[in-house]
Amino acid sequence: MIRRGRLPRTLVVRLDSAGDVLLAGPAVRAVAAGSSYTALLCGPQGAAAGRLLPGVADVLTYDAPWAGFDPAPVTRAATRELVRTLTARCFDRALVLVSYHQSPLPAALLLKLAGIGWTGADSEDYPGALLDLRHHRLPHRHEALAALDLARAAGFALPPGDDGRLRVTPPPVTTHLTGAGPYVVVHPGAAVPARAWSAGRAARAVAALSAEGHRVVVTGGRAERELTARVAGRHAVDLGGATDLRQLAGVLAGARVVVAGNTGPAHLAAAVGTPVVSLFAPVVPAERWAPYGVPHVLLGDQGAACAHTRARHCPVPGHPCLDGIGDAEVLAAVAALRGSGDDQGDPRDPGEQTERGAAV
Repeated sequence: MIRRGRLPRTLVVRLDSAGDVLLAGPAVRAVAAGSSYTALLCGPQGAAAGRLLPGVADVLTYDAPWAGFDPAPVTRAATRELVRTLTARCFDRALVLVSYHQSPLPAALLLKLAGIGWTGADSEDYPGALLDLRHHRLPHRHEALAALDLARAAGFALPPGDDGRLRVTPPPVTTHLTGAGPYVVVHPGAAVPARAWSAGRAARAVAALSAEGHRVVVTGGRAERELTARVAGRHAVDLGGATDLRQLAGVLAGARVVVAGNTGPAHLAAAVGTPVVSLFAPVVPAERWAPYGVPHVLLGDQGAACAHTRARHCPVPGHPCLDGIGDAEVLAAVAALRGSGDDQGDPRDPGEQTERGAAV
């Protein structure tokens, strides 16, 4: 029980990827505003993003066997270690944040075993005694807003003056990496191949942007160096493998516009306030995962045959939903968004977006 007059020690659980963790940011800030101590439990892929979120006192890591694209095996040792760690922190409350198609119940069971007395989550499945707050998300809700809805239902509100947008701690200046002068970032990779351009298509877009007079910076992780080198070619600065997540935030913050698929760096761009040309494959719904709270243009055929399949690899030959986007559309989208970063729209209606070249 929480003693009267004492703010709770609260754990927020958000497993999965860096992008998922970034989308949890507004909810985490609401929890932190009403807690004496707030920790975040992440998967290995999301821990670096968790460390960038304001309000987080500590990031705990657990490789959950029910999460991610390559789940860890179920082991007694890992489960016991997690329960021991959570028990030692003496949490009063916990919120389990999940995407609309996921269940919070495996995590809720472990939280109960760790002695956490109160747990809340969105759950369509019957939770038995595992949840003290069984919340139902609104239909078609953006993931960032759904998480914030749950926090509010649990009694946590954003502090006065917090506009509810995505946010990270201030990133470093990265002109030593990007060079001086305005630039556009193209991030060609994604953990899910279906959500990104093919390498050749991305390279053609970079060449077209360069020919239009844009200075282009290509970003990617260490495992994407071959991809970024091919995409950058002689037309762009290649930063593949040159940044950690915090440095990448600095690169994205310095950009006029970011061109990226539905992947973590698109949400990181939104968290630093940079407009996004979103190359959005319809394998998941844009209404739930489009860039949140910043001007953006949604490109991609949202009615393609792969729509809502959650496919990791494009099931349609030629990847037409994204590779069919023309250079003219990309150039128009970048032109529409340049200079729009100071007019970020209303984050309460992030689903207001249009397809193929109309900026919001």
